[in-house]
Amino acid sequence: MRDNPSYALNDAETIKELVRSNPWCTFISHVDGHGLVSSHYPVVLDEDAEGIVLLSHVGRPDEVKHDLGRHEMLAIIQGPHGYVSPGWYPGGPGVPTWNFVVAHLWGTPEILSDDENLAVLDRLVERFEAPLPEPHLLHATSENSEYAHRIVHGTVGFRLPVTRMEGKDKMSQGKSPETIRSVIDHLEQPGPYANPPLAARMREANAETLN
Repeated sequence: MRDNPSYALNDAETIKELVRSNPWCTFISHVDGHGLVSSHYPVVLDEDAEGIVLLSHVGRPDEVKHDLGRHEMLAIIQGPHGYVSPGWYPGGPGVPTWNFVVAHLWGTPEILSDDENLAVLDRLVERFEAPLPEPHLLHATSENSEYAHRIVHGTVGFRLPVTRMEGKDKMSQGKSPETIRSVIDHLEQPGPYANPPLAARMREANAETLN
């Protein structure tokens, strides 16, 4: 990412919250003889671990494509993002830009046993089913549980302890309160660039400026 200290995001707790709120992750590996390999899977945090530790899985044969566990992997978590028009800046010149929050997380995957993988899959299902009025959990019935034990062999679970990270949280910091409020107002209005999640993130990132 572009080296811009003004937008640096290097607080581990903030990045953890970004992962919790945006669990769809891009995994990238550089594999000898094959070059870059990319896959996309949901993640959860190992909340009991020190630092940032991601828990996820890949569907076979992605573990072969990534040569999983034999080298460092990059995990990319992306939060709210969107276009910002210069027409939203009051009283002065401006140029188009894109506001975004993203974290690049590096680590070497640790392969999980089938039992450990099943426990992670159980957590993933619970994470996404919990908000529903009638959650369908992995072990809701004996039939479901039996099915889960069969399909687990089609996936490879892994634990990714993050050894280095780089984040950016570009949310119009440095602009005047008037400009920030104007951008937020436009993002909250109906239109081609309506983006309430980005507006909410801008309010959070610029709370001190707007108070």
